[in-house]
Amino acid sequence: MTALAAPPEPPETRGRRILAPGLTIGALALATVALHFRDPHQHGSWGLCPSAAMGVYCPGCGGLRAVNDLTNGDVGAALSSNILVTLMIPVATVLIAIWALDRWQGRSRHLSWHRLRPAVIGFVVVAVVFTVLRNTGTGAWLAP
Repeated sequence: MTALAAPPEPPETRGRRILAPGLTIGALALATVALHFRDPHQHGSWGLCPSAAMGVYCPGCGGLRAVNDLTNGDVGAALSSNILVTLMIPVATVLIAIWALDRWQGRSRHLSWHRLRPAVIGFVVVAVVFTVLRNTGTGAWLAP
């Protein structure tokens, strides 16, 4: 008795391919709109950050305020709230756009860890240095 091969799966539809990027973009847009209308500059409006409550500013502290400032067109205030988040927003936007475009066109990129590792290590180093600096006197100007 011979085993029958399973029939090939039909190609994934465009709607199915863009579901994950579409949901991601939608969720980020919804969060951005919420941050525009519910001002994180008001103490406790989005809850309290545990690390900031202990007196330690994490790399994300001030990120919500930075997004709110950007939605109001105030780039200087956004940079003052969290320069790292403010500078990473365009990078993240481009990466998400590439992901969405690739999925729209039916392409899928697979970066090997060997090629991705330097960027990941570089970002982690920048985030650690940023965190240390914003919690010391030398980089107090980086604190939110």
